[in-house]
Amino acid sequence: MEALQLEDFTGYRFLSAVQLSPNGSYAAYGVKISNPEKQGYLSDLWITSVRDGQTRQYTGMGDVGSFRWLDDDTLFIQADREHLDKEPHPLEPQTHFYTLRLDGGEALKAFTLPLRVTEILPLNDSRWAVRASYDNANPTITGQTEEDKAKARKAYDEEQDYTVLDEIPFWQNGAGITNKKRNRIYLYDAANGSLTPVSAPSFDVSLMKVNDTRTQLMYIGVEYSDKMELTDSLWTLDLGTAQARERIPAGTYQFRSAEFLGQDIVFAASEHRKYTINENPTFSRLDPEGRIVRFADPDFSVGNTVGSDCRLGEGRWFKAEKDGIYCLVTDRACSRLCKITYDGHTEFLSQAEGSMDVFAKSGETVVFIGMREQRLQELYLLELSSGEEIQLTNFNDQVLHGKYVAVPQPLSFVNKDSVEIDGWVLLPKDYDASRTYPAILNIHGGPKTVYGTVFFHEMQLWANDGYFVLYSNPRGGDGRGDDFADIRGRYGTIDYEDLMEFTDRALAAYPAIDSQRLGVTGGSYGGFMTNWIIGHTERFAAAVSQRSISNWISMCCTTDIGYYFAVDQTASTPWDGAEHMWEQSPLKYADRVQTPTLFLHSDEDFRCWQVEALQMFTALKMHGVASRLCLFKGENHELSRSGKPVHRIRRLKEISAWFHLYLQPTM
Repeated sequence: MEALQLEDFTGYRFLSAVQLSPNGSYAAYGVKISNPEKQGYLSDLWITSVRDGQTRQYTGMGDVGSFRWLDDDTLFIQADREHLDKEPHPLEPQTHFYTLRLDGGEALKAFTLPLRVTEILPLNDSRWAVRASYDNANPTITGQTEEDKAKARKAYDEEQDYTVLDEIPFWQNGAGITNKKRNRIYLYDAANGSLTPVSAPSFDVSLMKVNDTRTQLMYIGVEYSDKMELTDSLWTLDLGTAQARERIPAGTYQFRSAEFLGQDIVFAASEHRKYTINENPTFSRLDPEGRIVRFADPDFSVGNTVGSDCRLGEGRWFKAEKDGIYCLVTDRACSRLCKITYDGHTEFLSQAEGSMDVFAKSGETVVFIGMREQRLQELYLLELSSGEEIQLTNFNDQVLHGKYVAVPQPLSFVNKDSVEIDGWVLLPKDYDASRTYPAILNIHGGPKTVYGTVFFHEMQLWANDGYFVLYSNPRGGDGRGDDFADIRGRYGTIDYEDLMEFTDRALAAYPAIDSQRLGVTGGSYGGFMTNWIIGHTERFAAAVSQRSISNWISMCCTTDIGYYFAVDQTASTPWDGAEHMWEQSPLKYADRVQTPTLFLHSDEDFRCWQVEALQMFTALKMHGVASRLCLFKGENHELSRSGKPVHRIRRLKEISAWFHLYLQPTM
């Protein structure tokens, strides 16, 4: 059996955004592949017949963005096929749309909008609802005279030497500087080219939906000028009269999703009653008179938070129907499709281990993109009556054929506080119990996410390189309810204890692990915990800290979420709890570190800004500890999951070389 290679991920195919035709016969979805030459990914549209699994590629230029079904025979796609000699000026954005027939033929140009469109929904006749980026500081100049356009371009270009900030958050991971930028709603009439703004310029829209009769538009978001708060307001727009109405004011709900159900609106939202920003949502129903009735409070984490580095793109995880809400739920170490009825009854409709990443439902037909056993993403049909799953595609069968893929060995235990902790071990390639091997403890991000049994390229690579790989779900993680996830003010305490006890259990269960050759790594929260661990124990011979937090005070006042996340998670602020914040900061304990540590960070990571790695790296150098920092230019917090292929390869090379240097695996 061959060894999995570092670069093999460039041959993986990543599926996302599955949508069923209205009659439920065909599933359309995006497929992305790596394009190392252009340092990115190509994205095309594929369609599978649900009846017989016949699959066909419908585009081939790698430029498809969003898409949707207009009817059973026609798709509407966003793509860039203008082949312009140069990019449009930032003040003159363009988004191009095409129609594509199911029976084949070229994509036909529908129209171009002078906006950076993030979502578009068909309305009645020739009208469309559009969600697009709007810059209050630099509005578009479409429609102005050529003289005025030239003046505006010149003023804009001159201003690029300066960055002016006057609100928080002033930047956002993956989006750059967002000061004064909002997502705004427009109505577009393709018949006459009119484009009418609906939402206020300072209102940032996070969700937009239209009802079945296409007479009402709903949008959710937050309006702010100096500081963005966390609760949203919900509005509806009568598409006949163009009258907007605030249905739920800000102050109570942080919405996760919402949809029309006849004249009602059903929604999932966190109320921040006890567990604040990480609290699992409740499910409620808003009637036309404004009455809100909560019909379910199941303490479920909605959406899929099962980690993997083999996904790109998103899609639907929530759908309201007459008989209940259908949504994805993270359940312990898996994600499943759950039905929640309007009288509060909950039922899991899928039982298989692994992850359901996104789904689509039309009538009784349900398809989903998921990861099963140690296979990469594929499209599946779910039989609702039996829970049986039928694999419809085979995009990734060959890329892993003949390669060693370690099967996760479960290693759960009951900790000293009588809480069961889930964990797994990957065995090294050609494992021989009479030999000794090094091991790597990998710690997930979040902390409110989970590891599961799905394929994880980096961990499989390490197993193929001769390491045991250890990973678990300590307290603070997802899928076990609010109380299990709540470690506010206790970072580095019970979660640290769980990780160390899991490591002890792994050493006891697998005597072939050499306790003198243990490595530890993790990203985001896992990076925080790596920094914490090396300041509190010398049991690890090497560490790799990725996109980490080292100082809660600096994280609070520099990152896109810091002003609320750091305050909430440490249960303190720099002004009335600086000592408590410092007590929970790994940087405080950097003078104790003896472990050689590699730091990986990205210069556009605004979730955990680069100062976090720089501080910890400098502290270790000041105290004579072997350390190295590799900073990736043009990447953000998602480097390991969606970074440029060439950068993802370099990242894995850095990690592998560091562990090889200090743990010296023998093959």
